[in-house]
Amino acid sequence: MVDFSNFEKKTGINFKDKNLLKQAFVHRSYLNENPALKLEHNERLEFLGDAVLELVVTEYLYNKYPQKPEGEMTALRAALVNAVTLSAAAGELNMGDFMLLSKGESKSGGKARQYILANAFEAFIGAVYLDGGYKKAEVFLKDFLLPKLDDIIKNKLWVDAKSLFQEKAQEMESITPSYKVLKEIGPDHEKVFTVGVFLGEKIVAEGAGASKQEAEQEAARAALEKKNWLS
Repeated sequence: MVDFSNFEKKTGINFKDKNLLKQAFVHRSYLNENPALKLEHNERLEFLGDAVLELVVTEYLYNKYPQKPEGEMTALRAALVNAVTLSAAAGELNMGDFMLLSKGESKSGGKARQYILANAFEAFIGAVYLDGGYKKAEVFLKDFLLPKLDDIIKNKLWVDAKSLFQEKAQEMESITPSYKVLKEIGPDHEKVFTVGVFLGEKIVAEGAGASKQEAEQEAARAALEKKNWLS
């Protein structure tokens, strides 16, 4: 069985309810192979953690940037709480080493793995909130997620990539981009879409996401980088 004490040391959070900590790492697939486990999967914790995450980040942005308009703060928040950023934060904490997954999911990589980690990060926030309260969850996020905001601003990761790519494509090549779903994989509750962005008949870049909209944004961002239109 996984020893979660190392993870507690890494985060500096000592759980009163160890089962709550463990539940944050239980993927739905694990229960299919281990029905005797007396714990739920982590999706309810993820639901709660998502709300706590949203409030902590919103409050932080509101206080840090008193002059920024609502639209810009919304874009910054979206860049900070998306699957790419959350899975990166989870990766830095080696959360993947503690995940309880089915044998099949253990072998998965790429975008599927990214979403499993992002969801576990949110579930862990939910567990911290239930075990230690809002302040403890806030401290955790200030230590392990909010520092990523500097990089997001520096690299313009908060920009609405789809709108910017359309603006640049019309300005530079007099053409409006189009988007097409290239493939979708995974069960309904963990679907991953891959979308291509085209200029005319030519594909410029691809992007993946948990929704078509997210995948389109990722494709547009990749296209902006490929065309060197972000500067």
